[in-house]
Amino acid sequence: MNEELAIRLAKLDALRAEGVEPYPYRFDRTHTLAEVRRDFDRLAPGEETEAVVRLAGRVMLIRRQGKLLFATMRDRSGSLQLFVSLGAVGPGLFARVEELDLGDWVGVEGTVMVTRKGELSVKVVSLELLAKALRPLPDKWKGLTDTETRYRQRYADLIVNDDARRVFEIRYAVLASVRRTLHELGFIEVETPVLQSEVGGARARPFTTHHNALEMDLHLRVALELHLKRLIVGGMEKVFEIGRVFRNEGISTRHNPEFTMMELYQAFADYGDVMAVTEQLVVQAARDALDTTEVEVNGRPVDLARPWRKATMLDLIEERIGLRVHPSMAASDLAAICDEHGVAHAAHMGPGKLCVELYDELVEPTLVEPTFVMEHPLEVSPLAKVHRHDPLLVERFELVVGGRELANGYSELNDPLVQRERFEDEQRAKAAGDLEAGSVDEDYLRALEYGLPPTGGLGVGMDRLTMLLAGVTSIREVILFPTLRPEVT
Repeated sequence: MNEELAIRLAKLDALRAEGVEPYPYRFDRTHTLAEVRRDFDRLAPGEETEAVVRLAGRVMLIRRQGKLLFATMRDRSGSLQLFVSLGAVGPGLFARVEELDLGDWVGVEGTVMVTRKGELSVKVVSLELLAKALRPLPDKWKGLTDTETRYRQRYADLIVNDDARRVFEIRYAVLASVRRTLHELGFIEVETPVLQSEVGGARARPFTTHHNALEMDLHLRVALELHLKRLIVGGMEKVFEIGRVFRNEGISTRHNPEFTMMELYQAFADYGDVMAVTEQLVVQAARDALDTTEVEVNGRPVDLARPWRKATMLDLIEERIGLRVHPSMAASDLAAICDEHGVAHAAHMGPGKLCVELYDELVEPTLVEPTFVMEHPLEVSPLAKVHRHDPLLVERFELVVGGRELANGYSELNDPLVQRERFEDEQRAKAAGDLEAGSVDEDYLRALEYGLPPTGGLGVGMDRLTMLLAGVTSIREVILFPTLRPEVT
């Protein structure tokens, strides 16, 4: 590396000595490389045109064949061959092209042609160096084989890794699709505070910072929920936000401390309405990003366009262990069932939480096909409305695909008195040492006192949705710059 760096630095010095600026301010291009391919895809082998184009991109390959040079240029849209003839450009420009290094950014002007072998190319008449690359590209064949280096040096990963570029093209197609679908459904996109005085909307440990001017501690939001529901109170009726949320938790293939959520809230709707919207969003995102609704999940094909299964959490547990459980059971009996099936639990857990532990450990990893898991215990759902037929359950669902939760939604609790009781329960749990419990948000309670109409809410993990559609198993593959331990130097 040091030897290669020295060679390239010497070239840099030589260019400047010749009066060439290796880092100019700008370059005017007329086409992207994909536009050239689109506009001239019908040329025959050996055909030359008088069409002049100006292109810019990174040099990925150079090879000499006698008095000809062939180079591969790449921009965001694709790749194209550059054709350089010594007889056409003269020895000066020919030598400058020969002196280029892989990774250099160049701007070229030339005419469109097709070689005798049928390769669409640009016959170069002038070339300008746009940025001299001092570091060599990773090995053409091996690429970046160390995964942590790929995540830490994402810029290098994107240069040499076609699959990394594919994954992020899918990610941003998914985001665009979700926005477009929600706009068509009449939702308004809004922005809510990242810095918040109260922690709420999810069970998670927050990141805390201090605002010097106000002399107060603030928390990075763990969810988008409570401010979005304030807007429903204000009469906006259908709102959504796509934004970063932050949870001070461990790092795994499914978890990154900062990640992207889409949350929506719809007045006059319940969790059944929101399930329908969820299915529409995911299926349309697959069509827009992949041009198909079929994906591979855990090694088997899954067609997202088929109707999704709906099942209650308690029914799924019964299917798995052959025994009916319910939050009305004694905690000791549920703890014994957990012990029988090797499910870890803690002494402070109530019956509802113990039911969830059984589900999380024994059921969720087995759900490959898209499944709406419904009707969670009240104990673990402080913001959801009590089920209309069972006071120990709530009207809530999770969407699970490939053993991973992708979305969570419910009929929103809109009774301010009951919400206060739930908040106070959370506050007591927090005081007893539950670091993920929330606190009493007095302003949100005040908003509810103005009246929150019947409302359905949904949260979708956009990173996990991208993982599903891109066919990758680690959340770090779909976040451009995931959180990593400090680099050892």
